Amino acid sequence: MTQQLFHLSSTDFIFPPCHFALKDPDGLLAIGGCLSTARLRRAYQQGIFPWFNEREPIMWWTPSERGILELNEFHVSRSLKKTARKLTPKITVNTAFEQVIKACREQRLDKEGTWINSAMLGAYLKGHEEGFVHSVEVWHEETLIGGLYGVMLNGVFCGESMFYRIPDASKLAMWALVNWLKRHNAHFIDCQLENPYLLSLGAKVISRKEFLAKLKAASHYQVPETMWHPQPLRAIYD
Repeated sequence: MTQQLFHLSSTDFIFPPCHFALKDPDGLLAIGGCLSTARLRRAYQQGIFPWFNEREPIMWWTPSERGILELNEFHVSRSLKKTARKLTPKITVNTAFEQVIKACREQRLDKEGTWINSAMLGAYLKGHEEGFVHSVEVWHEETLIGGLYGVMLNGVFCGESMFYRIPDASKLAMWALVNWLKRHNAHFIDCQLENPYLLSLGAKVISRKEFLAKLKAASHYQVPETMWHPQPLRAIYD
């Protein structure tokens, strides 16, 4: 299959087919363009996501192997159940999006640097305002202790990042997300790239071809209007 790196136009939002993506670096399909919400919507609908560091051009990726989490395969460990019983956390959606995305950014800056640069931060804040980028928040009393955010345009929740301020708080956010998606008969979670942490939660790796087929099947799903209204998630671990 021919590999080709595309330079995107700033005046249209067309992406090339995913099979053109490079093998080295794996999955790099295009550079340039912009981070407008219209372009982001188009990208995620085609299985493409942006990922680049500060002072780098915008880079668009579709890896040859994709990490996903099937909702029925999420692994709830005994220690996670114990944490939930001990903390009795309050879980909310879309009540503190800006706090969540900034906490994700800060946690990675402290560790190894982050791809949630100023351009990405602004783009996803705008996507949240437009109603397709969402957050899950974990609270202990009145303190935000963990959370995650991602994109949902159809039956797939495309996870972007998560953070924790106490052990297991990000896992509690993921567990709540899985159960919330189940309640609404969604399809699966796109984890983008595999890592040991996600694999420990039940994520697996599939080929790009299989991922795109699953994404197409999920494209017919209509996100319920009230699903992502700011709200507490009651009895979410039952």
